Amino acid sequence: MAAAGAEAAAVAAEEEKRLPEGDPESGGDSEDEGDSDSSGDGEDEEKENEAEIQRLEEQLSINAFDYNCHLDLIKLLRQEGELVKLRRARQKMSELFPLTEEIWLDWLKDEIKMASESSEREKVYELFERAVKDYICPEIWLEYAQYSIGGIGQEGGIEKVRSIFERALTAVGLHVTKGTALWEAYREFENAILETAVPSPEQQQMLCSQLEKIHTLFRRQLGIPLLDMEASYAEYEEWSEDPIPETILKNYKKALQQLEKCKPYEEALLGAETPKLAEYQAYIDFEMKAGDPARIQLIYERALAENCLVPDLWARYNQYLDRQLKVKELVLSAHDRAVRNCPWTVGLWIRYLLAMERHRVDHGIISEMFEKALNAGFIQATDYVEIWQAYLDYLRRRVDFTQDSSKELEELRSAFARAVEYLKQEVEERFSESGDPSCTIMQNWARVEARLCNNMQKARELWDNIMTKGNAKYANMWLEYYNLERAHGDTQHCRKALHRAVQCTSDYPEHVCEVLLTLERIEGTLEDWDAAVQKTENRLARVNEQRAKAAEKEAALAKQEEEKAEQRKQARAEKKASKKAKKPRIGDKRKADDDDEGEWGQEEEEQPSKRHKGDGDGVLLEEDMEVETGLFGRSGPEKPDRPANQKEKASTSRKDIPKVLHDSSKDNVTVFVSNLSYNMADPEVKLKELFESCGEVAEIRPVFSNKGTFRGYCYVEFKEEKSALQALGLDRKVVEGRPMFVSPCVDKNKNPDFKVFRYSTTLEKHKLFISGLPFSCTKEELEDVCKAHGNVKDIRLVTNRAGKPKGLAYVEYENEAQASQAVLKMDGLTVKEHVIKVAISNPPLRKLPDKPEAGRASQFAVPRQIYGARGKGRTQLSMMPRALQRQSNPVAKAENGMVQNSPATSSEPPEEPKKMSNADFAKMLLKK
Repeated sequence: MAAAGAEAAAVAAEEEKRLPEGDPESGGDSEDEGDSDSSGDGEDEEKENEAEIQRLEEQLSINAFDYNCHLDLIKLLRQEGELVKLRRARQKMSELFPLTEEIWLDWLKDEIKMASESSEREKVYELFERAVKDYICPEIWLEYAQYSIGGIGQEGGIEKVRSIFERALTAVGLHVTKGTALWEAYREFENAILETAVPSPEQQQMLCSQLEKIHTLFRRQLGIPLLDMEASYAEYEEWSEDPIPETILKNYKKALQQLEKCKPYEEALLGAETPKLAEYQAYIDFEMKAGDPARIQLIYERALAENCLVPDLWARYNQYLDRQLKVKELVLSAHDRAVRNCPWTVGLWIRYLLAMERHRVDHGIISEMFEKALNAGFIQATDYVEIWQAYLDYLRRRVDFTQDSSKELEELRSAFARAVEYLKQEVEERFSESGDPSCTIMQNWARVEARLCNNMQKARELWDNIMTKGNAKYANMWLEYYNLERAHGDTQHCRKALHRAVQCTSDYPEHVCEVLLTLERIEGTLEDWDAAVQKTENRLARVNEQRAKAAEKEAALAKQEEEKAEQRKQARAEKKASKKAKKPRIGDKRKADDDDEGEWGQEEEEQPSKRHKGDGDGVLLEEDMEVETGLFGRSGPEKPDRPANQKEKASTSRKDIPKVLHDSSKDNVTVFVSNLSYNMADPEVKLKELFESCGEVAEIRPVFSNKGTFRGYCYVEFKEEKSALQALGLDRKVVEGRPMFVSPCVDKNKNPDFKVFRYSTTLEKHKLFISGLPFSCTKEELEDVCKAHGNVKDIRLVTNRAGKPKGLAYVEYENEAQASQAVLKMDGLTVKEHVIKVAISNPPLRKLPDKPEAGRASQFAVPRQIYGARGKGRTQLSMMPRALQRQSNPVAKAENGMVQNSPATSSEPPEEPKKMSNADFAKMLLKK
């Protein structure tokens, strides 16, 4: 009741503070017109805040793990003085997340103001105890110790204060930059007790004891490397009446030397910008070499206080505690804080379950923690498979398999069944995939039943279920089952499994056929052998027939493509011939009448015979692009108002300019610029203005066609290498409406594997991939949508080579937590009447071209040809039939771990081709 009364009084006080100065209830003067307007604005703002508070509370009822929403609600409630709701909001947030130092200090100060009775002080003590468990913060410990001094008058008050100070020194007394304040506060407290003592014979013993306490504090502090150690030493010299002992002086000098070693790391932290991960890691490595567990723990805790949302840092800290300190309370506390800070990281949950099992935590608590993990909101379907597998492993280790039946065994079987159902219902509905296509959990269940429970009947039922889930076509799945039957079943079931495998396998049928024949050769009768041979021969005959049909289909498609290519080639040749026929021969006199001028002008306006993708805006095709060591013109295209005869002369003069070969020795100071507009006037002048900001430009070599038109790419050579490196930063800069591509100048003949791709192609948990955006959506508009869910570091709108939007974007957040929250809130959001899809960025693997195997493909390899300055034509055909070129399929990793080929072509790697003579090739080429 007293607490409720204090809360009501505090609320009333806050309401009085919010009353306008001229309000009649406050005893002030009547309001004038201006005060009325001000009061109205205040009421409007208050109503807006109330509406916002209600909205935030509703949002948290939907998603309680919205960290930023908790922060906004607490800020608004504190601003409005809603102390009861504020306490409730802080309590809910602290149950889900560890609170930062700032949040705890604000909460503690608010509660301290309201605590007037002893019962209320006890609640503040409890709050301090919760605060110091979240993070090791010197400021909170200092506030805790100073607050406890206020209760010194109570029974046992002095001893309680000393106990808190000692715990604080254990926790943060080694803090190089902030530990000194705690030591000084502790000494001041003991000095204050000393000064209150009356010097009398009765209290002489107490005075000596108090003096010894202060001596001990000085000596303990001087043996620790802390900032301003020299001042503490000088203070001790002045305070002490006796000379400082030699052992204390020796420890002090040793601590000074250690401080000098720590100073570079402390200075690096002081000068670094958040998050300081590299600096902290260097500091951790330094302390790990020194090997002091207390100091290692402290530097880890300091790093985590500033990087609490970095899962890898938590993982390294927990691994150190698990392997080195092994103190139950310390280890479990760190694991608990890790999963509360980064609940989306499945690896931290798995380590927590293992640590609890390692320290023999009660089974009920471990099961409860596992249920929390299932509700943590992982961002991948495979995460749920991993957490289930870890929990099932734990349950399996609890079972005594020497007994036929037990409570633990039934619980394990029940958990296996629930896991299978959970992945089918919950995970597949959320992610549209099971996360366990190879049914690894069911496989493990079958192994447990067969090997540990001697229950092959149940194992066979499980494998039947596995095969019906799309795994019957994979040879490795059948062989897994066969090996299980071989070890724990009987020959009859082994034979039955292999017969089914021969019938169903589509990736490696030859392999399972061989295994079946091997079984019958060792254990089968003559009838079994005959049946197996007939079965395998029939199956392989069907497989070869299917492969032959697929090869014929492929050859037919290749032939159609060749015929189309030949038709295109002929059409271009005819068009080129007709244009040549229209052109006047050199030396012929042209009439100066209007008709003749019009015809010449029309011919000049026609596009070149080669078509460029993008309506002539400069996307290069293979037949258009010169090789990188090609030849370059010097001057720009002609101006449209130039007379016809001048145009002819300019074009002719361009062709007459000596060709300049690219000097590959200057690659380090040269960049290759492409995707420029073909219509760019004076590209040398334009690009020089653009690249001079990176450094002094030595030369710009634009590439022109034989007709003198700009081909959309060039070489920019600088005086210094650092200028070329800086120029790479202009990649994707929009120039005349197109994104300009800037890449290093590399001779691909010498470096065939060189690739330039500036964006990651692997999973990035802090980055989102957004699709379905309207083409009119700008970067600023998308940022306004995304920044409500976290700190947006970068946004990239995906465009085609012409710079036109594709409705896709990548959004990079500061950390994984913000990205995962944004996925939950933004997926399915409507932006300009377009429903967008949002997911964690995880691009599919890029398909790489096949590399022929040594010894096999070499006999069919075509020698590399040397092409002219115009490069290789698009329709130029290889002298080898495509049906032979496409013997091998691209290698793809199957979901179950086996390599499999595309079902459209062949289901098995091709057999080694037969060597062919020149006569054989001639017959193939002449065959109709």
